[in-house]
Amino acid sequence: MPELQPRLLRDPLPAGGGWRLSGHWTAAQLAEPATWPQIQLALATCAALAHTTPWDLRELSKLDHTGAQALWNAWGRQWPKKLLMLDVHRPMLARVARFSSTPPAVTRASAWALFLSLGKAVWLLLDHLKGLVRLTGQLLLDSLALLRAPSRGPWRDFSGHLFRIGATALPITALVGFLIGVVLAYLISKQLSQFGADAFIVNILGISLIRELGPVLAAILIAGRSGSAITAQIGVMRVTEELDAMRVMGIPKGYRLVMPRAMALALAMPLISVWTTIAALFGGVLAADLTMGVTPAYFLAALPQAVPLSNLTLAVGKSVVFGLLIALIGCHYGLRVKPNTESLGQGTTASVVTSITMVILVDALFAVVFQHVGL
Repeated sequence: MPELQPRLLRDPLPAGGGWRLSGHWTAAQLAEPATWPQIQLALATCAALAHTTPWDLRELSKLDHTGAQALWNAWGRQWPKKLLMLDVHRPMLARVARFSSTPPAVTRASAWALFLSLGKAVWLLLDHLKGLVRLTGQLLLDSLALLRAPSRGPWRDFSGHLFRIGATALPITALVGFLIGVVLAYLISKQLSQFGADAFIVNILGISLIRELGPVLAAILIAGRSGSAITAQIGVMRVTEELDAMRVMGIPKGYRLVMPRAMALALAMPLISVWTTIAALFGGVLAADLTMGVTPAYFLAALPQAVPLSNLTLAVGKSVVFGLLIALIGCHYGLRVKPNTESLGQGTTASVVTSITMVILVDALFAVVFQHVGL
């Protein structure tokens, strides 16, 4: 019966000695607490002479990838000059040698390499912009086709997306909006109470929540919640080859996939924005009453005079733009997913990050363009 214990012995040969291995060089035997430290020390001792002394592996009973990897590392990831082994063990060592190549040396990037990487990034950005513009144009054409034949529109898909994007998002948006309103009112009250300007909390909360924070907060939540879902849904269709089946059957992707989602988000986003703003105002009213003594009756009575109606119109208008952007970006990255799970995860992450970034950029653009509206 062959010996199970892995051993590494030094043979006294006339040419200076050699290394002889025996036993089971497998993961089960090398993992023994009393075995691996001894083998590791022996391999470290013979590492300096790994290429000048012969190695005899003919007495090995078993050899798996773990044992072969330990030997390959001890040899410095190179074959010894003299190696005696059975043919049954040679494929194992050859496989480990093939997939355990020496890592390339780290070299400092040159100016030309940095320039090429910058060009690659710019080219990738232009490619994404071109795809997004193409998707927007296709959406306009599909909208015209829907106006010409409304009865043939994907209304069932539209209603389903409207429910999933809008109705199911109401609890989380209300909760986050309420908490933001409470925190904002509490922090503002601490500053206004120093100057005896408690009444101006209505102006600050009204303008900040109705004009900016309500729409932006709702758009960020929807981008993370529904934008990622859109990319994942279309990406899974790519992985399961449903998109290829649609192309073979002559079903237009833009008309059946992109347009219902864009319409649903364009309609749901203003409603969610108003809903989030109301929840945030409710939280602000509650916090103002508790911290500053500003009653809800006074707050609601002073709000129309402090915040003109044009701020609400601006907020609803840019919420429509936010919804269209989130839907188009989600569909864009979903359609670019490759048929593997790694690309699906990368596309979903890129979709969320790009949507949130675009929402903030577009909101800043709206703030600059409409800086004299409602203020």
